[in-house]
Amino acid sequence: MRIIKPNDIPSSEITPREIYLNRRRFMAGIAAFAAAPALATPAPPARGPRLAGVRPGRFSTNEAKTPFESVTTYNNFYEFGTGKSDPAEKAHTLKTRPWTVSVEGEIRRPRIYDIDELLKFASLEERIYRLRCVEGWSMVIPWVGFPLAELIRRVEPTGNAKFVEFVTLHDPRQMPGQRSSVLDWPYIEGLRIDEANHPLTLLAVGLYGEVLPNQNGAPIRLVMPWKYGFKSAKSIVKIRFVEKAPLTAWMRAAPNEYGFFSNVNPKVDHPRWSQARERRIGEFFKRETLMFNGYAEQVAPLYRGMDLRKYF
Repeated sequence: MRIIKPNDIPSSEITPREIYLNRRRFMAGIAAFAAAPALATPAPPARGPRLAGVRPGRFSTNEAKTPFESVTTYNNFYEFGTGKSDPAEKAHTLKTRPWTVSVEGEIRRPRIYDIDELLKFASLEERIYRLRCVEGWSMVIPWVGFPLAELIRRVEPTGNAKFVEFVTLHDPRQMPGQRSSVLDWPYIEGLRIDEANHPLTLLAVGLYGEVLPNQNGAPIRLVMPWKYGFKSAKSIVKIRFVEKAPLTAWMRAAPNEYGFFSNVNPKVDHPRWSQARERRIGEFFKRETLMFNGYAEQVAPLYRGMDLRKYF
């Protein structure tokens, strides 16, 4: 197992890529950069098929959405590499059909769902959520999906189901980043059962009204907008209801840096950087980080009485 250290990550990946490039353009002069072939504007990402019957969802923010091009070309998805552009460049190798999701563990109705069945059994909603990553950058993304609570209701958890574990695809042939030891594969994440049942918790199958691009976690992923982005497991193949908290991928890799809850909290810094401020992709100046990423009114009751510095 290998833990990434500061020297392992290029500075151009710590600073949002478009900010980094804009600074270079400014310093060298707009005209000179416009004429340079090496810095020609990259081709826009391919657009996917539209999802039918999507209705507006609750809880959406009214903030300006991050452009589709940024959402789909600046990603953390270590299964395809540690660089922010790696997923967009390499995720074409991922085959999302056929695809099944096994739901098992402490439930009365275990079963294996085909992805196209999941697309049909619940009404799809568009929810515009903030996404905050632990490195300090953020986006506003119009996700399309359905509440995880809908799936939970159908499988009928037993009284022993205290947590939900999410296991993502492990296939180094399709996911070249898994050939490295940066993490122990497969990627595993987890939620407490009340977090999983919260109406904000989404199983996303699309964004911008379209089928979820491979680099964003196709064909199905988690979205919990009050937690740091790495909690939102991508390309899920198994959902397990368990009695004890799962040992998640990043807790296994660096337990002193990544806790189980991973709620956005400006008062609890990452050991290597502050979480008090963030930079929204597309903006040059930083802004104050909001408690629970701005969703405190909805989710703070989940953690009433907890020491959020201890349970980070």
